Amino acid sequence: MSLENLSCQKSFGGWHKRYKHHSQVLGCDMVFAVYLPPQAEQGGKLPVLYWLSGLTCTDENFMHKAGAQRMAAELGLIIVAPDTSPRGPGVPGDPDGAWDFGLGAGFYLNATQEPWAQHYRMHDYVVNELPELVEAHFPASHKRGISGHSMGGHGALVCALRNPGRYQSVSAFAPISNPMDCPWGQKAFSRYLGEERSRWREWDASILIAEATEKLPLLVDQGDRDDFLAGQLKPE
Repeated sequence: MSLENLSCQKSFGGWHKRYKHHSQVLGCDMVFAVYLPPQAEQGGKLPVLYWLSGLTCTDENFMHKAGAQRMAAELGLIIVAPDTSPRGPGVPGDPDGAWDFGLGAGFYLNATQEPWAQHYRMHDYVVNELPELVEAHFPASHKRGISGHSMGGHGALVCALRNPGRYQSVSAFAPISNPMDCPWGQKAFSRYLGEERSRWREWDASILIAEATEKLPLLVDQGDRDDFLAGQLKPE
């Protein structure tokens, strides 16, 4: 699978790059960012942290604002940040133009309902297709961690809990922890997965963690002054 380089900047002795490729899983072109630390030019394979961003974000938010490249350069860690949803011609968005569903709000699940099912398969993209691409084109090892913020925190937790043995670490910043019981999650799940709530359980970290077969250490970092804490995030 070919990659088109969109940009390249030197950062803390390494390189911050953006690429475009055609995703077979999502049926559209996708953009992702990768930070390659200085150690990437010294030979050998490096561990990879996959970062999943939140509602309305793209690959750029975390990579531009977090300053994580400094620490990644010290640790010899590759960071990969995908987009938050499929995009492009033919990809349906929210019919009402709302910001919390559709484009920018893929919720890192595999949709089963039309018209979403054809493109909105972000779980398979993040867990399988993107790592295969990264490991084929960059000095990336099979040592993977996953993390994210808000909707991306939900995605990180669910990806790790649904795929035991796939990741060596999982952490989430202010994740949507119980999407079955919050407005953002209910809106997304009812459209992507249908009205049958039993199907939602497969994508809710608060349900999956009780059934987990892998005892992977898990960190949730949540600020107590978050405006969305009580109504949307529900880490308790």
